[in-house]
Amino acid sequence: MAAASAAKTDSAPHVPVLLRPLLDAVAPVSGLWLDGTFGAGGYARGLLKAGAERVIGIDRDPSVFALAEDWAEECGACLTLIEGTFSELDTLAGEMLDGIVLDLGVSSMQIDQAERGFSFQKDGPLDMRMGDSGPTAADLVNTADEAELADILFHFGEERASRRIARAIVSARPLATTFDLVRVVERCLPRPKPGQSHPATRSFQAIRIAVNDEFGQLVEGLEAAERALKPGGKLAVVTFHSLEDRIVKRFFQLRAGGQGQGSRHAPARAEMRPAFTQRTRRAIGPDDIELAANPRARSARLRVGIRTGAPAGRADRAALGLPRPTLSTLAQKGR
Repeated sequence: MAAASAAKTDSAPHVPVLLRPLLDAVAPVSGLWLDGTFGAGGYARGLLKAGAERVIGIDRDPSVFALAEDWAEECGACLTLIEGTFSELDTLAGEMLDGIVLDLGVSSMQIDQAERGFSFQKDGPLDMRMGDSGPTAADLVNTADEAELADILFHFGEERASRRIARAIVSARPLATTFDLVRVVERCLPRPKPGQSHPATRSFQAIRIAVNDEFGQLVEGLEAAERALKPGGKLAVVTFHSLEDRIVKRFFQLRAGGQGQGSRHAPARAEMRPAFTQRTRRAIGPDDIELAANPRARSARLRVGIRTGAPAGRADRAALGLPRPTLSTLAQKGR
């Protein structure tokens, strides 16, 4: 799902973060591109203006496509919109691609809609689904056992008080609204000092990631991108927290041939032809101008890889450093 948006203008209501450095990093832009997290269409629109002949926009939330109606009609055949997840982008695209953009996390549009249940600052139903199907956050917090909840809070939110919060959630059930959950978390943690994040920040992140199986989707999406890109094709990924960025960073390292040979006592590994080269070793962050226009961009990081002609493969899950559990409790129960 497209992530936080910057300042509004009359012609483009949502400008995605790091758009300018992204376009610089993937220049020249040409041919067929895919925006795997379409959102309000800011990246797709930027790619078309930069020279892409066609863009395929994919989003698991079909309601976002209405936001592009005012300019999508003008594009005609140059823009194709498809409901789906980016983990199946190679199948949905149906043809090889010159470039792919993935903007991870929850969008500012969704956060601002109380009825979506993403925000701990707005009271609404405890939903948190990026699409419109499947179990909700309320289903998760009201049915998972205490150990499962603690595991999710710790591994997906890096919440040190995960056991205490999980115990409190179980005692307070049933929870129906975002403020129900906020009150439970606030009772478990000290009042934040000036400048510190809200006590519920990590818990909301963890539950949202679990509900949407975000890390499972991310790895499958990166592998789908590898399968879909032509030699010389470009993959640009924008992340919004350290857990996402770590997975993307290690994926590019591993698929660029940076896995090493391991112990000298272990059997020699077969030499792997690198599937990517990295445009830069370090992630690209927002500059002062973007931060002034959009403080939400402060945690955004951009990484770019260039596809080689090597056969597509599968990333080593253990080497990616996936937080455990790697799939949400709801996914394990066959959602």
